[in-house]
Amino acid sequence: MLQDAAPISVPEGASAMTLHVEWEPGDPGTPPHRHSGPAFGYVIEGAVRFELEGELERVVEAGGTFWEPGGDPIHYQDGNALADARTRFVVTMMCAPGKPMLELVDAEGLEQRAHLRAPRPTD
Repeated sequence: MLQDAAPISVPEGASAMTLHVEWEPGDPGTPPHRHSGPAFGYVIEGAVRFELEGELERVVEAGGTFWEPGGDPIHYQDGNALADARTRFVVTMMCAPGKPMLELVDAEGLEQRAHLRAPRPTD
């Protein structure tokens, strides 16, 4: 087994999309966003910097998995954690009917939920 995620909530009438994502070295990935349904990922090559609202930032290396519940939580980071190598992963996302598969979170939305973000690493 690669991943066991529970509990999950799939929106009634959801659709699903599976993507193969490639980030070049150092690519920061998608800006802060959210999904209307759960998303499940598997890192094929490299390492993904993953940060979900309320959780500490972590690095998921090749062979590792990640998931997010979807809905309101913000997905802050999904970029390449490596400065010198490409990262590739596969992600399956489920989407509520009539909603976009991915919704970017603007500066106002980030500010309103800043208290829910886990502490950031210090330099």
